Amino acid sequence: MWRFGPLVLPGAVDAAVTWPEGNTPLIARRRIAEWAGVPALQLKHEGMNPTGSFKDRGMTVGVTQAVRVGATAVACASTGNTGASLAAYAALAGIPALVLVPVGKVALGKLTQSLAYGARTLLVRGDFDDCLRLVREASEELGVYLLNSVNPFRIEGQKTIVLEMLDQLQWDVPDWIALPAGNLGNTAAFGKALREACSLGLITKMPRLLAVQSDGAAPFAMSYRENFRVRHRVRANTIATAINIGAPASYQRAVQAIRETNGVVTSVSDGNIMEAKAIIDAAGVGCEPASAASVAGVRQMVLAGIIAPDARVVCVLTGHVLKDPESLDRYHRGTEPPPAHANRPIEIDATVRAVADVMRTLRT
Repeated sequence: MWRFGPLVLPGAVDAAVTWPEGNTPLIARRRIAEWAGVPALQLKHEGMNPTGSFKDRGMTVGVTQAVRVGATAVACASTGNTGASLAAYAALAGIPALVLVPVGKVALGKLTQSLAYGARTLLVRGDFDDCLRLVREASEELGVYLLNSVNPFRIEGQKTIVLEMLDQLQWDVPDWIALPAGNLGNTAAFGKALREACSLGLITKMPRLLAVQSDGAAPFAMSYRENFRVRHRVRANTIATAINIGAPASYQRAVQAIRETNGVVTSVSDGNIMEAKAIIDAAGVGCEPASAASVAGVRQMVLAGIIAPDARVVCVLTGHVLKDPESLDRYHRGTEPPPAHANRPIEIDATVRAVADVMRTLRT
C-alpha cells in the first residue's frame, strides 16, 4: 500500500514500519453474488493483510508517525482487530504497546494475537466505549501516543483500501461500495479517498457508499434515518464483535462521507450476518462475522429496491475467517435447531463402511 505513499504520508516511505501490507485480492464468487441478488458483485478481502484485518493499513501509517515524533509508547482501545494490529506493528517498531479491551467481549482469535505480539493487554470492566474514553484520558495525562481511528494518520492508511480497489478496477468506478460500520473510521476514510480521487482526476463520478451496522449496534443507522439531526448512542450488543460499538468516534467525518457520496446507512440482524457469513465461508472465501455485514446489507438493499440487481457492487470484507472461531463453532455445532447453512461434523466408527455411508449423502 505504500505505493500510495505520496498521498498518505509524504516523505515517510523509506522509513515506513511495514510488513508490507495491502495488495489484497478483489474476488468474484457466483454463489455469493446470487445470494446477494447482484450478479456483478465483487469482494475486496482485507482479511488477507498481515494480522488478518484492514487495520494494518492504518496501523503501518500510525506507527510510522509515532516513530517519527519519538513516541515512547503507543496505545489503543479495541474490540480486537485494532489491538492485534497495534501489537504487531509496535513490536516491529520496538515500541511498548498498551491495548485496552472490554473484558469478555473480544473474540479469542484477536485477543490471543495481542498477547502473542507482546502488547500489555488490559481487560477493562466495561464496553468498548469505556475503553476508548479511558485510553483517551491516558493519552492526555500519561503521554502515550493514541492510535485509534481518531488519529488522522490511521485514516490516511485506511483510505488506500479504496485507492487500491479503484486501481484494480482500472479506475472504472463501481455503482456501490459496501462496508461494515462500527467506529466509522473506514466510512470516513472511504469518503476521503473518493474525494481526493475526484479532485486528482482519477475518477469522474462518485460511487455510493453503503455503511452496514448490526441491529444490536446501530447508532449511525438510527441517526441516518433522522437525516443526522441527532447523534445517537446505544449500549451495543451484537455477535459481530468488530462492530460492537455504541458511540462511534469518527461520526462527523462519516456523516460527511455519506452525504458526499449520496450514501445509505442500514442495519441488519445478527441472524442475517451469520447467514451471509455461512454463504461467504462455503464459497471458499471466508471472513469474520462483522465482514459479512457488508454482503448482508447489499442483499437487504436489493430486496428493498434501493440497489438495482444490475448494479456493480464491491463489498469490503474486513477480517479473516479465523478471527472469531467461537462464533463459527456456535453456528455450525452449538445452535439448536441447526441454522439452514450449518455444517455439522459427523462422528463415525473407524470403518470404511462408515465413510461410505457418509459419502452417499454428499451433495456437489
